Amino acid sequence: MCGPAQATKTPCVGRIHIKNAAVTFTAPGGKKIEALAPTDLVIEPGSFISLIGPSGCGKSTLLNVVGGFVPLSEGSIELDDVPVMGINPDVGVVFQQYGLFPWFTALGNVLFALKRFKISKEERLDRAHAALKEVGLDGRESTFPGQLSGGMRQRVALARTFVTSPKVLLMDEPFGALDAQTRVVMHDILLRVWDAHKATVIFVTHDVDEALILSDKAHIMSAGPGRIIETMEIPHERPRHIDNIDEQFLKNRNHIIKLLRQPGAEKL
Repeated sequence: MCGPAQATKTPCVGRIHIKNAAVTFTAPGGKKIEALAPTDLVIEPGSFISLIGPSGCGKSTLLNVVGGFVPLSEGSIELDDVPVMGINPDVGVVFQQYGLFPWFTALGNVLFALKRFKISKEERLDRAHAALKEVGLDGRESTFPGQLSGGMRQRVALARTFVTSPKVLLMDEPFGALDAQTRVVMHDILLRVWDAHKATVIFVTHDVDEALILSDKAHIMSAGPGRIIETMEIPHERPRHIDNIDEQFLKNRNHIIKLLRQPGAEKL
């Protein structure tokens, strides 16, 4: 099982099997809204996949059912052959809005994630310091979130999540609020930390270039009710950078944009 006692370089398992998963919400007045059409998908352990599609297509809904935050209306989701029945401590989440406690320092925020583990105070401190160093924030341990830039806050959020060695990392447009230059830096940091921990990553984004730079596979979703209409393998070796793209990258980008411009995708 993954957790703080696991050696840093040992990969977690983290195989996700989504079987005919669908979500229907009931709106005020009793109207049924299909948020996610029946979806089948297998996500291999240690892979980095992205979900990209129009606003309201069900990307975040799919992410939330994998995390156990939203119940399925039909179908099932399994993590390592075990049905997802609710929030799973082996699943970490990074949101766009950081979710940091403003009254805790950077170190305090990372330490908080380790409270549920039965490890010594000294080990918690060692792991928290190591996690902050891993995202380039050594020396900033005593700084409060309000004193940090948006990119640095997201680094703290990343450290807080990876310090628990999750099997699966769910990322819901985590860099959407950052400027272009900071996003490039965050891409490099994320990929470096992911390569060290090898969690299975599901990354939701509106940014086609971001999906192509980060992912092993990009799953393109239709307008709501969302469903996966195409899966694109991205064989380019890492690191990939937007200032060093080739003809295949441009072809992939143009193909995804064409799919997203289909009728019904105008909300992107």
